[in-house]
Amino acid sequence: MGKPIVAITIGQVHYPRMFSQQAFDELNLFANVIHHPGQNPANKQELMDVLKSADACITSWDVATLDADVVNSAPNLKAMAHMGSSVKRFVSDAFFQRGIRLTSAGIALAKSVAETTLGLMVVGQKRIWPLGQHVREGGWRDSPAWDKWSSRELYRKNVGIIGASNVGRHVIELLKPFGPKILLYDPYINTEDAMKLGAEKVELEDLLTRSDVVSLHAPSNKSTFHLLNAQGLAMMKDDALIINTGRGTLIEEQALISELSKGRFFAFLDVTDPEPPSLESPLRSLPNVVITPHIAGCIENCNQMGELAVEELRRFFAGEPAVYQITPEMFERIS
Repeated sequence: MGKPIVAITIGQVHYPRMFSQQAFDELNLFANVIHHPGQNPANKQELMDVLKSADACITSWDVATLDADVVNSAPNLKAMAHMGSSVKRFVSDAFFQRGIRLTSAGIALAKSVAETTLGLMVVGQKRIWPLGQHVREGGWRDSPAWDKWSSRELYRKNVGIIGASNVGRHVIELLKPFGPKILLYDPYINTEDAMKLGAEKVELEDLLTRSDVVSLHAPSNKSTFHLLNAQGLAMMKDDALIINTGRGTLIEEQALISELSKGRFFAFLDVTDPEPPSLESPLRSLPNVVITPHIAGCIENCNQMGELAVEELRRFFAGEPAVYQITPEMFERIS
């Protein structure tokens, strides 16, 4: 038998960002590669065209959904390797009814998000942002601003992790050299598994009242919508740090604005709801919040995802287990 045919659908403008030469070399070893010729991700018709003879495909952000029409136009399709965080929008009932294997390279993206999160924890505890602004305005350490935002360390602090997702688990791993007490809230994990991760399983209220740092890594779904509301945010310590590199819908925005307006704690928000926040939103002007434009994951170099997508397809055609397979049963607890 000849090599399987793998279709790359992500649009060629994204190749340098998503694929290393190593990824292309390894893909060419076991597959014949066909390319969606457009510069941008394939729309529905373009997807139907490029998948006609494909045995597998590689997808990413903004590629059209593999709905019933697309699946029916790709009679040989057996595997899809997705590069991105959420896979839900890209597949359909028809996709799973065909028994097509779905994998996600989101675990590679998760490492990038976790590294950014750790960085925000360090600079947040050091009060880099407010103290930098304070010095810009002529202040130094012997002033009221220093008393309000005195610099501190992450070492041995109580860190609350909301969500034992791929990102949350990697954050826990990265935190270990700092010797923190890690408090973990996730209804899908038991006490024993939390201990194996190096965390104490707690209820959300306990996490919020005890944590010096609260970091959100839960998926966005019905059960997590406004997980942090006015009642929960009011439980947080006055000098706490809250970081959201997960999903904006996890926090009730008006409740967060209300608490931040009191000056009680500091927030780093890489995601908001809505995204971006309105031009009139106080989140853009409050002195104790920093908003970044959804950049916690890889931006300039996502080659790790491309390499993992290729590895997933190599494993599939070699009859080996996937690194990270997504099944319909997982949809309830993922974004």
